Amino acid sequence: MKNLFAAAALLACSSSAFATQAPEGASVYFIAPADGATVSQTFTVKFGLHGMGVAPAGTNVANTGHHHLLIDVDQLPDMSMPLPATEHIKHFGGGQTETQLTLAPGKHTLQLVLGDFAHIPFNPAVMSDKITVTVK
Repeated sequence: MKNLFAAAALLACSSSAFATQAPEGASVYFIAPADGATVSQTFTVKFGLHGMGVAPAGTNVANTGHHHLLIDVDQLPDMSMPLPATEHIKHFGGGQTETQLTLAPGKHTLQLVLGDFAHIPFNPAVMSDKITVTVK
């Protein structure tokens, strides 16, 4: 019986119904670059956040989270699970609010998703619009 309760608790914790709630009106956005910008191969990306605070991963404080940068992602990952760290999903679990990014020449899409202390997107998702940059 004890194992049944443990399994049920684990299942409940992984459900989006139990995801960390985002405060009303919270938003994440790009300060730079602007949508449609032409940039060098290495360029600065600055993250903006409204209605919440930034805290490193592992810091479970209400209304805080950390940034994840999605690069050339056509289909969102499972938003009820921790975001995977891949070449297309960059984690900023140290609480960083900007980064230097190096991309191959051509068009690329960028999108921000705020994750909670465990890298799980908030409910509702605190996610930027997708922007496009052209790397020269």
